[in-house]
Amino acid sequence: MKVLMVLTSHDKLGDTGHKTGFWLEELAAPYYVFKDSNVDVVLASPLGGQPPLDPKSDEVDFQTESTKRFKLDTDAQQQLATTLLLSSVNVADYDAVFYPGGHGPLWDLVEDSTSIALIENAVKQDKVLGLVCHAPGALKHAKNADGTSVVKGRKVTGFTNGEEDAVQLTDIVPFLVEDMLIANGADYAKADDWHPFAQVDGKLVTGQNPASSELVAHKMLALLS
Repeated sequence: MKVLMVLTSHDKLGDTGHKTGFWLEELAAPYYVFKDSNVDVVLASPLGGQPPLDPKSDEVDFQTESTKRFKLDTDAQQQLATTLLLSSVNVADYDAVFYPGGHGPLWDLVEDSTSIALIENAVKQDKVLGLVCHAPGALKHAKNADGTSVVKGRKVTGFTNGEEDAVQLTDIVPFLVEDMLIANGADYAKADDWHPFAQVDGKLVTGQNPASSELVAHKMLALLS
């Protein structure tokens, strides 16, 4: 069993002068859900190499057992430093694809033609596809064979407008994940802000926030077994 994890290469938080990137817990927790179930994990990003870590996700308040384990794991750190170039990846080689969030994906993975094609091919090939927090934003431009949005009529979730407001980035992000999913015809649902929540629709699994990342990985594993 083999899972591809697609990370952002974008490190600028709009015009704020602050850094962004991927959210550590949203990589680390699913990484070990997969690894501890003997699933091979491969990391990729649009630019390859070391993807940018959102510095906020590395603060003490956001540390978990998984993030601590990941930081001390030399194999994991080596993988992170040498992510594959996304354009070199063939989705047919994988059983599942997982997109961790962080604000970075809203700028690059959403608009990246390679990422869009990868998502479209994953859907076409009936692969398990998981995205958490801001990563469902990467579904924005992905289409089914008939030209409709891949989320149209499907049960999904993602970072809520309330959560974006709470982190005071509503006016900074290119778009709000919740609004975009609804505008694209998704059957969007959410739990209370910051509570773990995931939606499964066929082989599409989405999670609401960082607290949902492990839940998404477990639901993906259930679909793979």
